[in-house]
Amino acid sequence: MKEKEVMKTISIIVPCFNEEETINIYYDAMTKLKEQTNKFNIEYWFVDDGSKDRTYAILKDLQKDHSDEVHFISFSRNFGKEAALYAGLNAVTGDYTAVMDVDLQDPPEMLPEMFDLLEEKEYDCVGTARMDREGENKIISFFSEGFYKVINKMSQTKIIPGARDYRLMTRQMVEAIKSMTEYNRFSKGIFSWVGFKTKYLPYKNRERSAGTTSWNFWKLLKYAITGIVDFSEGPLMFATWMGTIFSITSIVAIIAIIIRKFINPLSSVNGWASLVSIILLIGGIQLLSIGILGEYIGKIFLEVKKRPIYIVKDKK
Repeated sequence: MKEKEVMKTISIIVPCFNEEETINIYYDAMTKLKEQTNKFNIEYWFVDDGSKDRTYAILKDLQKDHSDEVHFISFSRNFGKEAALYAGLNAVTGDYTAVMDVDLQDPPEMLPEMFDLLEEKEYDCVGTARMDREGENKIISFFSEGFYKVINKMSQTKIIPGARDYRLMTRQMVEAIKSMTEYNRFSKGIFSWVGFKTKYLPYKNRERSAGTTSWNFWKLLKYAITGIVDFSEGPLMFATWMGTIFSITSIVAIIAIIIRKFINPLSSVNGWASLVSIILLIGGIQLLSIGILGEYIGKIFLEVKKRPIYIVKDKK
């Protein structure tokens, strides 16, 4: 007699920071999806990233009511989304692992298709990428598009434009990501760097189901700089080449001035305003280069201290 096939389990990592309005909406939407598809079991790992609202209390109640499938990790303070993702990766036990935002900007209805693609054994990961940024702040959209162009030119680790953290991964890929214990984390780069065959599914941008995002322009800019510094030596090469170009230019200019003085001893060099402008330009480039070096040294400083990526206050 043929044994009944056991349904596979998807572990879903859901980072939460001040998301009291969206948690129950998200859980209800996922429960409805599971009932409609009936293809897999779901294990939820909500990660409370030091929220200041009722997120922690709501997660405790949700886990109490659905202890068979809902788990949560609560940090001692806010460590950032990257730390929350890593904590979730260390906790999951399912056959496949998904990463989703709790605000439902990641379409739940895509999960069955992602599951089917992994079941075919052709891919190790199925990711998602936004086709457009409709409804998003125009300034943020402009800089986001520019970020992908810059990092893909600077880095050998290529990132699909519009790629989201929303993806479904095999256990093997999850273990590879867990082995990267660096303190400064940029998941989009890490997902790409570990390799494995990945297929991206496009979808149209969605608005949040409720609440407001905790991401603003400056947080996104800082995150972008982290990505560039973590996965590219391009800024260091830029500083080196600028220094080389201006050094050569200065030497040529000095030689030209000396030759001119020998040819016409009575000549004088006019244009002090131009000279001051050039000095300010060179000084600015020097400060920029020092700043670039400072970014890399700062990352090294955080790495060598070996501080934990996150600290857990409560876990169930």
